[in-house]
Amino acid sequence: MKFITFLISFSLIVAQTKVELPSIFSDNMVLQQKSFVNIWGKATPGTEIKITASWKQTVFTKTKNDGYWTAKIKTPKAGGPYEMKIQAGDTTIVFKNILIGEVWLCSGQSNMEMPLAGWPPKDTIYGAKEEIKNSTNSNIRFFTVTRSISSKPEFNCEGKWVESNPESASRFSATAYFFGKKLYNELKVPIGLIHSSWGGTPVEAWTGAKYISKIEQYKNIVEQLDKSKDEIIKLREWLNKKPVVDISKRTEKWKDADFRDSICSKIDYDDSNWREMNLPTTWERTEVGNFDGVVWFRKKIEIPETWLNKDLIIELGPIDDIDATFINGVKVGGYEEEGFWQEDRIYKIPFNIISSKEILIAVRVIDNQGGGGIWGPKEKMKLYPKDSTNFISLAGNWKYLPVAEYLSGKYYLFDVKKLEYYDRPKLSVDLSAYTPTALYNAMIAPLIPYRIKGVIWYQGESNTGNPELYKILFPLMIKNWRADWKQGNFPFYFVQIAPYNYGEQIQSQKLREAQMQSLSVPNTGMVVTLDIGNPNNIHPGNKKDVGERLALWALAKDYNKKIVFSGPIFKSMKILKDKIELTFKYSDGGLIIKEQNGKNNFTIAGEDKIFRNAEVKIKGKKLLVFNPNIKKPVAVRYCWDNTSEATLFNKAGLPASSFRTDNWD
Repeated sequence: MKFITFLISFSLIVAQTKVELPSIFSDNMVLQQKSFVNIWGKATPGTEIKITASWKQTVFTKTKNDGYWTAKIKTPKAGGPYEMKIQAGDTTIVFKNILIGEVWLCSGQSNMEMPLAGWPPKDTIYGAKEEIKNSTNSNIRFFTVTRSISSKPEFNCEGKWVESNPESASRFSATAYFFGKKLYNELKVPIGLIHSSWGGTPVEAWTGAKYISKIEQYKNIVEQLDKSKDEIIKLREWLNKKPVVDISKRTEKWKDADFRDSICSKIDYDDSNWREMNLPTTWERTEVGNFDGVVWFRKKIEIPETWLNKDLIIELGPIDDIDATFINGVKVGGYEEEGFWQEDRIYKIPFNIISSKEILIAVRVIDNQGGGGIWGPKEKMKLYPKDSTNFISLAGNWKYLPVAEYLSGKYYLFDVKKLEYYDRPKLSVDLSAYTPTALYNAMIAPLIPYRIKGVIWYQGESNTGNPELYKILFPLMIKNWRADWKQGNFPFYFVQIAPYNYGEQIQSQKLREAQMQSLSVPNTGMVVTLDIGNPNNIHPGNKKDVGERLALWALAKDYNKKIVFSGPIFKSMKILKDKIELTFKYSDGGLIIKEQNGKNNFTIAGEDKIFRNAEVKIKGKKLLVFNPNIKKPVAVRYCWDNTSEATLFNKAGLPASSFRTDNWD
């Protein structure tokens, strides 16, 4: 009897054996060829783990006392499909349709995040329709990390490997897609692309605590995050008790999404206990702070009696990101998909929904990244009769109530009737996508140490306010990633930010300079985009050239292709009486000047340090720069402002980076 009891007990113990692997391991994954790849996970302490790969490799390991296990398995040359079986106790996990090939991590902010389908109507990708139609290729695989933040390094993230096809490619990073496609066309081996990016985010958010804390101004935030861990846990536990809307499972993500908040549009709803916000503004500038989610705004106004029985027009200016606008409980308009954050909201109000002089305006705003709210010039917020110049300003105090919070692809719903948002546990530290370490913890750490060939990176716009600090932060982040991956100085190729009108307060050319100086970090490469930007759009549409130029670096440096991979990079200057001679790296085949609107975008200064337009003559692989009115030149600058576009190229057609020979400011 005791023996039977023991057998039953033992079988129960065995049945409870669990094994958990990060989501980076899934069907359709790509593993780096001809290397020892890392496989890791969690299981009951002391559990024997057996990993069997169909390319005739088997390895064993054992779970440590903390429940973690790791193993290395050798991969063959590119090919597949294969299977991998992981056995732990009575649990068996089988991954199918695995390819062996080249794996690259693709990260950064919005210009890396921007999908092949773009963010219409203003942020579109050139040639996207045709590219998407022809994107089916089972040898190119994508893994997209769902946006998430954390105060500590996480074991796992959300995502799964998928094959390239019109549906998956349209939603995948355009820059990464074109990079991967170019590699595949040249190498003819499977390509795995891991995409982890978040628009509007600074480089410090992508850097781990151990490294960012070496910089004095970030020590406090790291310490505060550590001290606030109990508060953060309390907030997460509070949110986890709320109903959830998983946007990723909706065909039309935002259109008519039900956040159990429809009562907020009703004319008879009691909003007397709502707080007030002075509009227009982004709510990040108010007591709401860094908050992604759903916020309702309500305002009651009185119109002149002469406006009754007339169609009215309501203007709200731009809304970031998505809105549904109601008058007296009736929906009169809305932009319910991404990409319209700069679009002015102008809606017609039919006369028959207004029966009295008092009307209620209710606007539901959904923000899923960056700033959120009704944010344009106050002059754009107005109400007026159609075909009339008389108007009522809608700027000023509005009632507001957050009704859902967006985290990791899901909306956590607050009870509207109970005004639950006001019970939301408070944090003594800001934890958002802009917080140092937050994205490294949630969107990079879970990928380590998945074997990769290298990294491509497109970021910098959010750090234009402090380019001097970027000179420290960016190389530090590269060092951080390389140290944590323990793969040595793997390739790290990045995109220099494009021309854009940031306004007079920002000198983005200095950020480009900081990026160029980062080339001193071993095994890095930089793609210049001075010729393919859009000074009026921070999200230029030519991502094909960006991705392919990144691929040129990889093909030349990592795959031994004899190709030109970089445009000219300023190397040295020499004063020759009344002229300055410039030499460049990567001036392959010689130099070319292509003027823009009659300008070459070179300036030259004498001893007075005043820069004037320069003339340029090509001298083989060198340039002579001069101004007839400057007899003793001392310095040259090229494309040294926010919006100047490329005029200097090498014979391969690749543009030169902006540069200066001085360091006067």
